[in-house]
Amino acid sequence: MIITTTLVIFLIIVFVLVWLFVNTIDKRKWLTFIISLVLTPFIYFYAFYPMVNIFSNYHHLKYFDTESWIDTPELRYEMSDDLIASKQLIGKTKEEVIEILGENDWLSWNDALKGKDDNVWNYGLGIEPGAFNENKDILLVTFKNNKVVSVDTYEMPILEAQKEEKAADAKE
Repeated sequence: MIITTTLVIFLIIVFVLVWLFVNTIDKRKWLTFIISLVLTPFIYFYAFYPMVNIFSNYHHLKYFDTESWIDTPELRYEMSDDLIASKQLIGKTKEEVIEILGENDWLSWNDALKGKDDNVWNYGLGIEPGAFNENKDILLVTFKNNKVVSVDTYEMPILEAQKEEKAADAKE
């Protein structure tokens, strides 16, 4: 888990709310501080964090790890921000990208070629948590002269993404 500014702010908010609540029960400052300090992580991870996940697409982030990327494709969205920000793939060859990310999930369609474009690879990132999320995130890796020139993400409706993946599997 990456400690972000948002995480720290949310923890401080939860701590203050817990402290205010405990302060109504007992007026001893040192005791309310200790109880609040102990209760804050539990309240954050068992009450506040699940509610945030239900009503928004906020999720915790992880540092990119090749083994986790390949073993748990449904949780790739947690590592994609770090992968893009670190520019780890820029300048890598296709063979090096396969070593880092594994085989691509599917190739993008190129209207000019009227076929799949071997220079635009797609990796499914999974579905970010959230009650109202209807899109699947995709990592787009673009090559030029056999080197990665850009890495970006885009969203696709879940049903459309499933159809595209099945069509790609059928063509192979």
